[in-house]
Amino acid sequence: MYAEERQQAIADQVRANGRASVTALATLFDVTSETVRRDLAVLERSGHLQRVHGGAVRPGTTPVLGEQGIDERQMTRTDQKLAIGRTATRFLPPDGGSVFFDAGTTTCQAALAMPRDRRLTLITHSIPIAAVLADNRSADLHVLGGRVRGLTQATVGAETVAALERLRVSTAFVGSNGISHSHGLSTPDPDEAAIKSAIVRVANRVVVLADSSKIDREDLSSFADLDDVDVLITDDDIDPVASAALSARGIDVVIA
Repeated sequence: MYAEERQQAIADQVRANGRASVTALATLFDVTSETVRRDLAVLERSGHLQRVHGGAVRPGTTPVLGEQGIDERQMTRTDQKLAIGRTATRFLPPDGGSVFFDAGTTTCQAALAMPRDRRLTLITHSIPIAAVLADNRSADLHVLGGRVRGLTQATVGAETVAALERLRVSTAFVGSNGISHSHGLSTPDPDEAAIKSAIVRVANRVVVLADSSKIDREDLSSFADLDDVDVLITDDDIDPVASAALSARGIDVVIA
């Protein structure tokens, strides 16, 4: 099937059913998820559908798939997240440095992979990540306060941002729901976006941990430009063209 025929069939699916998921479309047409996302991008530009988290809906539809909670996200792309987390340890600063762990299931894998013999200052606003790091006796752990957002189990709000603004960290491991050239790094919730923006501002090196499903995706709130990113650690499903384009922007794209 030619790309144009597949795209027409995808548009017909969304028109008939009101929505379609990337996973279901990839299975239906026997192509990769990345191919489906490219098709959805083409169809969105031509007005045939509206992309949302995990798929697409009819144009003009209020997104109903919504932001996934932490329990749901822990069950998706687990092998890729595990590999990304392990690879992230290559970018830890020397002993005496500091590391900020953004909230998220992929950044949590980086916390789980932390070596236990490194003398580092570890900082997070994520309750699950704090629990993972709490028994690391070589490190000095700090947890930022604030209002806990139940969906992500992370602190957000003015108190958390103010605490962040007083820091300067060696390395920040940052998660992102979407990564695109026009919208930068993005996330569905404005409160989460405010925290992530502050993390990026206070880090000497920004290491984004994101599986390839996040590439060429855009969510509501942009929190950083691509120029703010030093390293992107992702998986080998990333489209080579997308990888080259990100590299051209000065990002060190690392395949886990």
